[in-house]
Amino acid sequence: MNTIVGRITRDAEIRETSNNKQVVNFSVAINDSYTTKQGERIEQATFYNCSYWINTKIAEFLTKGTLVELLGRISSNAWIGKDGEPKSGLNFHTSKIKLHGGGKKNDNLIVNTVPSVENKAFADEPEDDLPF
Repeated sequence: MNTIVGRITRDAEIRETSNNKQVVNFSVAINDSYTTKQGERIEQATFYNCSYWINTKIAEFLTKGTLVELLGRISSNAWIGKDGEPKSGLNFHTSKIKLHGGGKKNDNLIVNTVPSVENKAFADEPEDDLPF
């Protein structure tokens, strides 16, 4: 399993597969920077197309600009685009989502639905009975 932390680049969408399963799709950007030997600062972003199959209710909170921590599996894909040029992309198959905030806010939505997600470190993490 891998963990990535980044900002959502577009609001999440719920899609339905041909066998009637629902999936939450969203995109995350991870910014990185480094300095070359010549002292030049280089900034770069890596984009991941993310999918989450466990609970579609989380889509309401996955809005553009939100900082998220994701646990899951990375894969890549390659294809030939409509222009005939080779294309590639990175996918992140998410099994846990931790929200760190910063995206759009809808006060009515947050009041009604956040407590079930907000009290857990990860969206699908079971509650435990530990006394500490």
